[in-house]
Amino acid sequence: HAAVVSDGSDCLCLSPECSLPDTLNSWFLIAQLHVWMCLVRMRQEGREGKFMCHYIVHSMWEDVDQRSKIMGIDAVQRKEAMKAMTETFYGAIFGYDEGILSDDCVLAAALWRNLFSRQCEDPRQLELMVEYVRKQMQFIDALDGEDLLLTGEVKWRPLLEENAQSILKVVSPTYNDTGL
Repeated sequence: HAAVVSDGSDCLCLSPECSLPDTLNSWFLIAQLHVWMCLVRMRQEGREGKFMCHYIVHSMWEDVDQRSKIMGIDAVQRKEAMKAMTETFYGAIFGYDEGILSDDCVLAAALWRNLFSRQCEDPRQLELMVEYVRKQMQFIDALDGEDLLLTGEVKWRPLLEENAQSILKVVSPTYNDTGL
């Protein structure tokens, strides 16, 4: 769910470990990474997962539009930015898919191109983000698909955590509808 994606990605965007500026574009680059992780997981859920993928992407674009309006970006600039972001999004999805199916070097290259916009000078930041993506994917792969489809919530793991083994502890979901 895009609202949950933005919750996790806002704190990551401001994280000094990432060294990304606090801009709409940085938020978008981080949001698209989290959206992609959700899409990978939802693709495993058949027809309902495919529907959820469309919903997640639609919600992300709605969120981008709302944030750009709040920031006072005029309609012409907003349209141009959305076009550029759309191209970026589909390129990033392809790169991240290739990265997750390959080794850490390929994933690091995808993160360098798409998240850091080819401007990461510190290899430790790339290494941290590769670990972050791998740990998030391991975590959301362990979540129950029906629960994900019902709640639409992913509680992202922190960027830095002392006990990474805690990712194996799955939090029980809370449902919005009475009786479920």
